[in-house]
Amino acid sequence: MPGQFIVPQFIDKEDRIIGPITVRQFLICLVSAGIVFVEYKMLTTAFFILAFIPTAGLAGTFAFLKINGQPFHLFFVNFLQSQVRPKLRVWNKSLSLEEIKGAQRVVGLPAVEKPKLKKRPSSTRLRDLALVVNTGGVYQPEEVEQTINNTTNSVK
Repeated sequence: MPGQFIVPQFIDKEDRIIGPITVRQFLICLVSAGIVFVEYKMLTTAFFILAFIPTAGLAGTFAFLKINGQPFHLFFVNFLQSQVRPKLRVWNKSLSLEEIKGAQRVVGLPAVEKPKLKKRPSSTRLRDLALVVNTGGVYQPEEVEQTINNTTNSVK
């Protein structure tokens, strides 16, 4: 049938490659296994065990831990962003209105101007405008004024 489209579902689920392990988890485990191998070759047994525990713990945490339904690496990135740039804004009530206006001039912000009040049209002008709108532009007040002026001049 034309007009029907296939809508992909479960796009937030990661692809599984080996049983329940996703690609991201597999790559984290692969990199950590490489780091553990380098530690094994470079360190003695006692130091290797001391280095292996934090490496395996970090790899397991980043690969398999979920907090509030999201992977740990997303939680960790969000945590770092909130620590670097907190969203809390504090209003300093001690500034006076003159100090704020002075700061606006320094920064280069445009000063707030009062809106200019337009002169209110006369009632005859309003009536003419209403007639133009109601007739869809067919009524032309200038033509009517000319005919009125012509008739008043001819009567005199």
